[in-house]
Amino acid sequence: MRHKLLSWDDVDKLIDLLLPQLQGVGPFDAMIMITRGGIVPGGLLAEALNIQHVLTAAVDFPSTDEAQLMAWPAFLQFPDSRLLVNRRTLIVDDVWGSGRTSTAVRGRVQAAGAEPFTCVFHFNPYRSLFSKAKPDFYGEITDEYIVYPWEVDRGLRGIGMRSPLPDPETS
Repeated sequence: MRHKLLSWDDVDKLIDLLLPQLQGVGPFDAMIMITRGGIVPGGLLAEALNIQHVLTAAVDFPSTDEAQLMAWPAFLQFPDSRLLVNRRTLIVDDVWGSGRTSTAVRGRVQAAGAEPFTCVFHFNPYRSLFSKAKPDFYGEITDEYIVYPWEVDRGLRGIGMRSPLPDPETS
C-alpha cells in the first residue's frame, strides 16, 4: 500500500479546494464531526465557514468473523435528534475509505430530520463499499494511505516508517 504524508500546507490547500464547494451550497446550520478523524478537519472547516453549532458522533463497527464488513454500526456518541431537526448539517470526516462510517452517520442525521451533506478531505473510491454513494464534497481522490500532520507520530510508527522527529523515549 502506498502512503502519503501530508504537511500543514497540504491541509491548507485541501481547505482552499473545499471552501468554494461548500460555500456554493451553504450556509450550513450545524456540523457533525466524526470522531476521531473528523475532529481536526471539522474544526478547521467550522471556523472557515463560521459554523457555530458543532457536534460530534462516534461510530464503531464490531469486528466479528461472522459480520465482517456487513456489521451494523454501534453509535457510541450521537447528538440528540432535537439538536438536528430542520438543520442543514455538514458531516465531516478525514477519509472516505469503505464509506461505512459516513453513510451510517448520514442516515442517522437524515432520520433525525436534518438535511445531511458529507464532506471528507480524501475520497478513496477503490475501497468504497458503495457503488452509488460517495461524499458530497471531497478535497482529493486517492488510493493511498494518508497520514495527516496531526497523526505523524501515531501514523508513521503504525506503518513502519520513521517519524521526521526523534522519539524522546529512544533519544
